[in-house]
Amino acid sequence: MKHLFAFLTGLVFGTGIAISGMMDPAKVLNFFDIAGTWDPSLMFVMGGSFVVTFIGYRLVWRRSTPLFDPRFQLPTSTRIDARLIGGAALFGIGWGIAGFCPGAALPALGTGHWEVALFLVSVTGGIGIHRLLRPTRTRATT
Repeated sequence: MKHLFAFLTGLVFGTGIAISGMMDPAKVLNFFDIAGTWDPSLMFVMGGSFVVTFIGYRLVWRRSTPLFDPRFQLPTSTRIDARLIGGAALFGIGWGIAGFCPGAALPALGTGHWEVALFLVSVTGGIGIHRLLRPTRTRATT
């Protein structure tokens, strides 16, 4: 049952990404082009997702446990460090260059464009390289 709901959640997410047009990297890149062909639609998609998430969290936190897990899986660190800032910056730079974030690229894979596959292979390769290069101490604690 857990996998079915995970699949349905992904299906709803992918459908929303497709309907909103966020699978088109040009639409995302136009959002960042404030002085040129600026397209504010990404701002409305993010605003809508914020409202839905805000309401959803309020409903979920009323429960003592999640539906398909014995406890809520929450991050324990509140530290803002160089790794967090660097990762966020790298994500933003990649998003601005490619016009994709990994969440939008997965449903866009169905469009058959080779650029999407190249982007996802690059992201996966970057994750693999990071895992190989990070210090052993960090690796053991995660």
